Amino acid sequence: MVSFASNHLDDDVLDAYSRAVTRAVDAVAGTVVNITVTHKRDDARAPGAQANGSGFVFAADGLILTNSHVVEGASKVEVTLADGRDCGADVVGRDPDTDLAVLRITATDLVAATLGDSRVLRPGQLVVAIGNPYGFQHTVTAGVVSALGRSLRSRSGRLIENVIQTDAALNPGNSGGPLVASDGRVVGVNTAIIAGSNGLSFAVPIATAMLVVPALLRDGRVRRGYLGIAGQSVPLLRRVTRFHRLAQVGAVLVTQVEKNAPADLAGVRDGDLLVALDEIVLESLDDLHRALTDDRIGTRATLGVLRGTSRLDVSVNIGERK
Repeated sequence: MVSFASNHLDDDVLDAYSRAVTRAVDAVAGTVVNITVTHKRDDARAPGAQANGSGFVFAADGLILTNSHVVEGASKVEVTLADGRDCGADVVGRDPDTDLAVLRITATDLVAATLGDSRVLRPGQLVVAIGNPYGFQHTVTAGVVSALGRSLRSRSGRLIENVIQTDAALNPGNSGGPLVASDGRVVGVNTAIIAGSNGLSFAVPIATAMLVVPALLRDGRVRRGYLGIAGQSVPLLRRVTRFHRLAQVGAVLVTQVEKNAPADLAGVRDGDLLVALDEIVLESLDDLHRALTDDRIGTRATLGVLRGTSRLDVSVNIGERK
């Protein structure tokens, strides 16, 4: 009897898991597209090389989100919709620093994905990846959020911060597809696997995408203020916030300062904690990214810095990221 009850309980858990996965798939599958990219060859007479990736419709007027590296160097981009229709696509803009790109197609009756809030994800949470690995369209894999706040070096050489790590299996061709929570809302854009690893896959959080998309739609690229640091979000100890009379729970830890960059010239050091940029409180790296807008390029700002037991105000000339 004990053995029977245990097996029955396992079946119930499996059924609940299956229902969660299928619910997520049903919610987003109609928005997932296959992207075929043609690259020019050096010999103009030779046919172009082709590659495949994934993407998803995020606005019903024909806007598709995918990875920058999927459409990099493309001479032609074609999209196959979930219902089998083929459409030519234009690259609206790319941001190699976050490995995100926006495409536009002309088609009717499009279904747009519902976007979630990646900032409330928790390790262990169920997630589903949908894409077109090796050309096998609408392949579904499921797993959990393995970790949050990872850094991943993009193909531009810059670090993508706050990346979602998951064990949902990804393969070549999954790039650009949606990472979906159990409620069917898209929480990330699948971007990378680690070659030779088992269970290490990464996605750019949808919160980052929503910061990038407006600039891509407006300018085709993202103009960013530039300090020349690498950093990570860290919590502040309560004794630190009390000592410095801070009404915040986090800061940006400087892990590296580029030589002769604006931060270096201003005297910022590895290990400094950044708590403010002018009047803007910096509780996380996302706060700093949001603060370094294009209108700050070429302006002078004051960084609030914690160094040891001291609070410093450091004046810095904000550059432009190239």
